[in-house]
Amino acid sequence: MLKLLLCLSLPLYVLDQVTKFWILHKFPEGETPLGLETPVIDGFFWLHRLHNTGVAWGSFNGAWWANYVFGAVSLTALVFLSIMWKNGAFPTKAGKTAVGLLVAGVLGNLTDRLLHGYVVDFLRFDLKFTMWPSFNVADSCICVAAGLLFISAWQAPGETKKETEEEDKTQPKGP
Repeated sequence: MLKLLLCLSLPLYVLDQVTKFWILHKFPEGETPLGLETPVIDGFFWLHRLHNTGVAWGSFNGAWWANYVFGAVSLTALVFLSIMWKNGAFPTKAGKTAVGLLVAGVLGNLTDRLLHGYVVDFLRFDLKFTMWPSFNVADSCICVAAGLLFISAWQAPGETKKETEEEDKTQPKGP
């Protein structure tokens, strides 16, 4: 697990925190409900600063209890993932990768809650049929992890290529 945390979770956590730090210093608070925006791709993608004390899609944003509850949920999730990992609940590569992404995402947003009292969201997309809710690198990690967990639920824990080759060498050839 340490290799996964150092090679996947840590770099993504650092990327999340560096981008949020940059946004907090590049974009002052206020001015519009979404803050100041900078178009990256006109009519499709913007950078801006949004404070979110809630969860996905801004649910419970602004509730006085949100940071406490969702902070506790984050800590519980990290403990749960650790226990599940130790019990071998993630035998596939997709499952292990999902755990690495979840750790990065959960820690990234938890750090925001502890440091700022809100999660910093800054990526905004207009998909033409809907304006996608603002999100950040940590949120992206969590969403990709959810997809990988779904995929891993349908995968059988497989043997590695090396194990298969070693078995082939020990098996007698011929009839």
